[in-house]
Parts: sequence; C-alpha cells; structure tokens
Amino acid sequence: MYDGSAQHQQPAVPVLDEQRLDEFLGALPGRGHWRYRPRRVGMVWRSRAFRAGAVFTALALCGLVILALVREQTGTEGFLVGLGLAVLPVPLLMAAFRWLDRVDPGPWRNLLFAFAWGACAAALVAIVANTFATRWIATATADPASADTLGATVIAPVVEESAKAAAVLLIFLFRRREFGSLVDGIVVAGFTATGFAFTENILYLGNAFGEDQQLGTTGLASVTVGTFFVRVVMSPFAHPLFTVLTGIGFGLAALGGRRHRVRRLLFPLLGLVLAMGLHAAWNGSSALGGFGFYAVYGAVMVPCFGLLTWLAIWSRQRELRTLAAELPVYAAAGWLTPAEPLALSSMRARGTARDMARRWHSHPDPARGKQAARAVAEYESFATSLAVLRRRARHDGAEPDFAARERELLHHLWQRRDVAAPALTYAAQVTGRVRRPGPPVLPRQVPYGYAPPRQRPAQVPAPHRHYGGYNPYLHTDGAAPDPYGTPPG
Repeated sequence: MYDGSAQHQQPAVPVLDEQRLDEFLGALPGRGHWRYRPRRVGMVWRSRAFRAGAVFTALALCGLVILALVREQTGTEGFLVGLGLAVLPVPLLMAAFRWLDRVDPGPWRNLLFAFAWGACAAALVAIVANTFATRWIATATADPASADTLGATVIAPVVEESAKAAAVLLIFLFRRREFGSLVDGIVVAGFTATGFAFTENILYLGNAFGEDQQLGTTGLASVTVGTFFVRVVMSPFAHPLFTVLTGIGFGLAALGGRRHRVRRLLFPLLGLVLAMGLHAAWNGSSALGGFGFYAVYGAVMVPCFGLLTWLAIWSRQRELRTLAAELPVYAAAGWLTPAEPLALSSMRARGTARDMARRWHSHPDPARGKQAARAVAEYESFATSLAVLRRRARHDGAEPDFAARERELLHHLWQRRDVAAPALTYAAQVTGRVRRPGPPVLPRQVPYGYAPPRQRPAQVPAPHRHYGGYNPYLHTDGAAPDPYGTPPG
C-alpha cells in the first residue's frame, strides 16, 4: 500500500563526526589541485585595473580610427605636415593650464584622460556627426553652400561642445573628490579642448598643405601659412576658451556642494549653452568676410579671453585665501607653526621654502637637498588638501570618512614637519608675510628625516563642533593625539 508520507522522507546523509573534522580537512588537496573553484561574480567589473584598461583601450581605438580618417582626407604627406605644425601650441597650452593648477594640483591621470578624450573620442564624434549632418542638410535642401554654413554655425558648436563636455562630466562624476573648485573645472576643460584642437588642427593644416600641393603655391602666400597663422598664432586659445565656459559651470556646481542640487544641474547646462553660443559666433564670423572675422575676433574673442584669464587667476588666489582661512585652527592647536598658514597661502613663499630646504640640506650630499625640497613640496600639497577638506566640510557638511581623511593628512604633515616647518617659517619672514623687527633669523639646521618630533600638539581642532560627527583627535581627558593615526585612549 502506498504511503503518502514517504515522499517527505529525506535520504540519510552521513554526518561528519566533529572529532574527525580536523583529520578530514587535513586530507583535502591543496588549492592548486582543486577541482571546484568559487566563481568571482562581478569582481572583474569592480577591478580598477580592468576599468583603466577598458578606458585606455576605448580611447586608443578611437585614436586609431580618427587618425585613419584624417590621413584619408589629407594624405600621408599632408598628415605628417599637419601633425608637426599642430603639436606646436600643445605644450604651451598644457603648461598654462597646469600653472593655474599649482595651488592644489590635480592628478595627471585625470588631465591625460581629458586630453586623450578630446583628441580621440570627442574628435571622432565630431567628425562623424558633422559630416553626416552636413550631407543630410545638403541633400534635403539641394544647396551645399548653405549646408556648409549651417553645419559650421549650428551643428558643429552643438556636437563638438557636447562631446568635449562629456569628459568634464565623467571626471566630475567619478573623480568627485579631485574636482572641487572653479580652477579644477577650468583646467580639466582646458586640457580636453587642447586635445580636440590638436586633432582638428592636423586636419585643417593637412588639407591646406594638400591644396598648396595642387596649386603649386609656396612661401608666405600659401594656404598652409595662412591657416597656421589663423589657427595656431592668432587663436590657439579658441577651443579652450569655448570649453572653459563649460568647465566653469561644473566648477560652480562643485562649489555648490551636494545640498544645492538645482545649482549642480543648472550651472553645467548654462556653461554648455554659453560655450555653444561663443563657438557659433566664432564659426559664423568666417561667413562675414575678412572684416567681420577681425571684428568678432577683436570685439568678442579677445575680451572673453581676457575676462576668463582674470577669472582663472582670481580663482587661484581664492584657493590661496582658503589656506589662510582654514589652516590657522591647526596652528592654534599646535599642528602648525603660526607662520605656516601665511607662507602656505603665498606661491612665492612656497617656492622660497623649497629652495631654502634644498640649500640647507645639500651639504655635503646634494641628494639630501633634493629629498628635503621634495618633502617640503609634499608638505605643501598635504596642507592644501587639508584646507580644502575642511572648507568643503564647513560648506557642504562632513562626509562619513572626514575624520579618517583628516587624520591621514595630519599624519603626513607631522612626518615632514622637521624639514618643512623651519623652511616655511623662514620663507614667511623673507617674503614679508610675517612682520618682525630686524632681519629674518636663520633657523638652526635640523637633521633631515621623517621621524616626528617628541613634542606633540597639546590640543587639536574640533571639526565635530561645526560639522557633526566624531573627531578622533578630541579626547575627553585632553590627551594628545597620536601622529601615527592611532586614536588616543
């Protein structure tokens, strides 16, 4: 007779005796002889090396495609001539934008990504989209001349500025901690536009050289010389000027913080629209003839360039004022000397401190002088990051890892204090940042090394009083913090 309860009976499974567990595990084969291995679901996509490799591969493929397209249009000889002439303004533009970023320099990987995006990805999108749009308009209107004009003044600004803005957006979203000021937006946008202008200049100069080859013109009357003068001598800043407006929009969004979501959306869009409008005015000036071109150049481009240059320099000075405003609290707590915030807020004093550290420690080994100057430079960089971190926390609220990041930065400062503090104090006196009677007193030469001094700050700033959150440095019994990052207690 069938027993319905049998279907619920489970087969007997031998259970390993707990006393034999060690013996059983000891008999297992080594990891190299495993037949079954755990699957790492999703781990590859989270790998930083994989993501970096994917981005590099994508940009490299875009670069190969865009170079093949440019070479097809200009020919091999024209491509080489255009490449040689187009590369001339690139180092100057990159050096200018890097100079603006000296106070709190961003990592080179972000800037190189921006340049590569502009030169490869944005240029490929622009050349494909502009060509397709112009041909479609010419076919629909049966007027190739008007199609070229419409494509240059309407289609090209929208496509090109959108493609370049994508690089700024990616760094803003995925490298948010390294994108926190107006200067960061200007520098990233400038590098992106410099890369885009480099590829575009290869195309224009290569085509001009090919035209000269067909017409047989040489010398100053050649099309190549005229194109070089207009694009490289007169307006090497044209594309950077357009895209910097987008970068300013993202920089203002970064300054607004997480609490101003409307600003984070409106400022980048407004900057992008202004970049498109200025780009359209510049491209449209060529249709007005020689007089119209020079009129737009003198009445629009040059004033905009001067205004944005002033804004970039003012923004850099604002970053220096941030150091003078945020670091005195650490000087009052004993982490810095009273003169250090004043020296760190002056680029001249910073350079003087590095030079003095190199001079003091170069005898008898010049290598120690270079190491000392590098230690001072690192000290200045960490102090700037500390000031930026505190300013962001004061304006936008402290992030969950604020205390850990502050502790790490203070630890790095404390390690280099023996070398950097005397140099910065002396630099503040020499440059007039600190007023004192008589000539500056040369500090005693301290032994070079990263070992922290014996005395520690008697107190520490209390960020939690302003931002909320736990401050690992402030202890109830007033104990001094451990410079190596171990909470007191």
